[in-house]
Amino acid sequence: MKIKEKLNKLIKESIRIIYIASDEQRGDIFDKVMVEEPNDKNHGDYSFPVMKISPTFLNSKRNAKKMGVSEVMKGEEDPRKTAELIKSEIEKNKPEWLERVEIAGPGFINFFLSKEYFASSLRSANIEVESLKGENIFVEHTQPNPFKEFHIGHLMNNVIGEAISRILKVNGATVKTATYHGDVGLHVAKAIWAVLNYNLDKVELVNGQAYAKGNNAYEEREEVKKEILEINKKIYDRSDEKINELYDEGRKKSFENFERLYGRLGSKFDFHFYESESGEIGKDIVLKKKDEGVFEESDGAVVFKGEKYGLHTRVFLNKEGLPTYEAKEVGLAKIKKDSFSYDKSVTVTANEQDSFFDVVEKAIGDVYPDLSGVLNHISHGMLKLPSGKMSSRTGNVITAESLVDIVKEKVVEVVKERGFTKEESEEVSEKVALAALRYSILRGAIGGDIIFDIEKSISFEGDSGPYLQYAHTRAKSVLEKAKQEGVDMNFDLPVGWESVNLERLIVRFPEIVERAGREYAPHLLVTYLTELAGEFNSWYGREKIVDLNDLSSGYKLAITQSFANVMERGLWLLGIEIAKKM
Repeated sequence: MKIKEKLNKLIKESIRIIYIASDEQRGDIFDKVMVEEPNDKNHGDYSFPVMKISPTFLNSKRNAKKMGVSEVMKGEEDPRKTAELIKSEIEKNKPEWLERVEIAGPGFINFFLSKEYFASSLRSANIEVESLKGENIFVEHTQPNPFKEFHIGHLMNNVIGEAISRILKVNGATVKTATYHGDVGLHVAKAIWAVLNYNLDKVELVNGQAYAKGNNAYEEREEVKKEILEINKKIYDRSDEKINELYDEGRKKSFENFERLYGRLGSKFDFHFYESESGEIGKDIVLKKKDEGVFEESDGAVVFKGEKYGLHTRVFLNKEGLPTYEAKEVGLAKIKKDSFSYDKSVTVTANEQDSFFDVVEKAIGDVYPDLSGVLNHISHGMLKLPSGKMSSRTGNVITAESLVDIVKEKVVEVVKERGFTKEESEEVSEKVALAALRYSILRGAIGGDIIFDIEKSISFEGDSGPYLQYAHTRAKSVLEKAKQEGVDMNFDLPVGWESVNLERLIVRFPEIVERAGREYAPHLLVTYLTELAGEFNSWYGREKIVDLNDLSSGYKLAITQSFANVMERGLWLLGIEIAKKM
């Protein structure tokens, strides 16, 4: 049982003894029993605000009998008095892991954990969390489209999706990851039209340039629009040999490029899904469910009327009878169901698709009632540079790979004076560049836009990914020094040892991971690791850790090792690789 759960149980047991109340009343009371982590460490390791439950107990004398309050508490309205009674009851059989209990302010119970608890917890601070054990979760993210570039929006999506997947896995869930590709649709037709009409080469077919030219012509010239719509039909029915050749080659080359990028980013997917597969499946489902009243015809198209749910109408089959993105999502829902029996499905996209998913998820719930409430859409903002938002429609695209390379070049300049070999410099620069990007993307709550500041992101001091990597490298160098000087690690408490805040932070790691998984919130882990790194660096600056003449040196090394373990594990959850040298 986790320490927070133990404290909550301790409070509840004390309340059971102090108060006489029905099971129903106790249930209401106990729902409010939840210890918190105070911002000020002088207020204990955990704190419980009795004010949350006091109104239930101590509303007034006239409610004492109604609430089943015992005689000793009848009419009492002071939360502090309630806190004192709970404290007194806890202290009658105080567990060994609890050093002391204090009352503060108008009714806070502050709990201070024992140094023995911290020492015993250091060994297992980075253990697996099992809060989601038994749950099957599908996570879909990244979703680059062939014939277009893998841009920095896809990079942002990949970083978020990968972190969420890893955090869910370490919480005990069985996680399957998928990416979904728009390998058919107007964007493909626009790219192929441009190649056929502008004499573009096959590189331009897959790097987004052909698409940008085709899109401009599509929007500016009505006759081109008709030609592209015709090409789109031919892509679906495979009726034109030249178009088939361009399509097959462009699709193949695009996915080869994506796989290379996935390797660089450290992402692996259990499933790859394609609109060319989901489209026909979705079309058949929409037509079937139209007959059952889920969808209906409107001006030659088939739509879902979302107004009756407070949403809006969206087209699922266009006037040509082709499936739209909406119908393809319905088909994808079936493919996912058939591929992996999941309890939850998480899809990560940009927030500009929020209204799309509001309607589509409702339609899928009507098609598959067992999926109602199971689908979770996590939307993020845009990754921007000082020049502003990118647009793949105009061709003004910053690719993910070019951004990584730009950051990497900056890192090379920073580390060139550190005496690395060429191979070491290459490895360190790659890891630091990716750490800088990941940290910048994950540091804030998912949803808002991010202005990426390259100079700040690669700083080795303060709020950055490289700062976390450097703290880990520093800890490992201390441990290596201890080996060389013959100082052994020891988890036994030294005589006279006083717990340090670094210990308190280390043992909270499982709690942070559990909450990050429950809330799909990698930023909680980023905040924690940044605080942890700062605390270690401060402690490192104050203490001489490796010292043969210091009887506490072995325990200090145990703290250092535990810090390194937690930092390495936490960085892995964020997708950040450690660096042996920095």
